[in-house]
Amino acid sequence: MQLSILTYNIHKGFCSNNRNFVLHRMREMIRAVGVDMVLLQEVQGAHHGHAASITSWPATSQFEFLADQVWPHYAYGKNAIVQAGHHGNAILSKYPFQAWDNINVSLFRQASRSLLHGTVGVPGTDRRVHVVCLHLGLLGFERKQQIKILNQHLGSIVDNHAAVIVGGDFNDWTTTEVKRYLDPALQLQEVFMQSRHHYARTFPARWPLLCMDRIYFRGLTLQSCECLNGEVWRELSDHVPLLARFTLPP
Repeated sequence: MQLSILTYNIHKGFCSNNRNFVLHRMREMIRAVGVDMVLLQEVQGAHHGHAASITSWPATSQFEFLADQVWPHYAYGKNAIVQAGHHGNAILSKYPFQAWDNINVSLFRQASRSLLHGTVGVPGTDRRVHVVCLHLGLLGFERKQQIKILNQHLGSIVDNHAAVIVGGDFNDWTTTEVKRYLDPALQLQEVFMQSRHHYARTFPARWPLLCMDRIYFRGLTLQSCECLNGEVWRELSDHVPLLARFTLPP
């Protein structure tokens, strides 16, 4: 059984300099990759001002617009609620959720953060995959505490033999914090580190220099991984996405 994952910070549907609304082009590109699950960060659940001023703004939430007719199952966790609307993380899935939850890891009210955790049942098998979509904070001590909460959460509710995927924007521009604070007992491996011995450079999209986005896993077999940093992707969000393909052992 194969399982493919894309993680992407979509910058609320705008290009890197915020001048152009490019969500429709993003949808075309994400669909063309052909993955089973999409982990999204900075996805706009609602924004009344943009809905009134941008003619191409979708009638539904951004995650529903992206999921339409391709990923029938989705979960959304609000990270930030403002007067104009709200945004957060989302998981789009071809397979049904057995359960999902949004775990608050915020240290500051003005920089709300969460872990969106979905448990997905793979049709035709008795296997479950725990999928966590996250967007960690901008400050080092903030990320340290958030990784500790991730450790506690996974350690307390996930069976030691369960398949796990954790993906998103870690904001770990030094590339050292996750390695330092992620609990080794969780046995999570990063896809690029395992296959190429370095993290993928994903930010800023036009000239990717920093390794902000990651996909960690355990209980699956990595088949391939790719940083989608082609010319078209660089004209969309301020991040470029990561793709990983796995097989589930029997």
